[in-house]
Amino acid sequence: MKKHFDITVSGKVQHVFYRASTKAVADQLGVKGFVKNQPDGSVFIEAEADTLTLDMFVDWCKEGPEDATVTAIETHEGELKNYRNFEVVKKSGAQAQD
Repeated sequence: MKKHFDITVSGKVQHVFYRASTKAVADQLGVKGFVKNQPDGSVFIEAEADTLTLDMFVDWCKEGPEDATVTAIETHEGELKNYRNFEVVKKSGAQAQD
């Protein structure tokens, strides 16, 4: 069964290729949704997949890419939005562009 998670990752997670790495891992695992930087320096992710896949994805988010330092992660289950792919949103508040 598919689930939807809203994930907020705090720490040194901007300017360390966190979003690009998150997309690579999401694509590898088959996770759908998006990732974007927040004005407060955190990274926000909406992710959809089956429970086992989301667990693996969240475990990766706790570590992040090599140069990241994750200090906290919050995960909340949300309403399924049936994303078709996983995107990096470049600007906070802006819709995803091609």
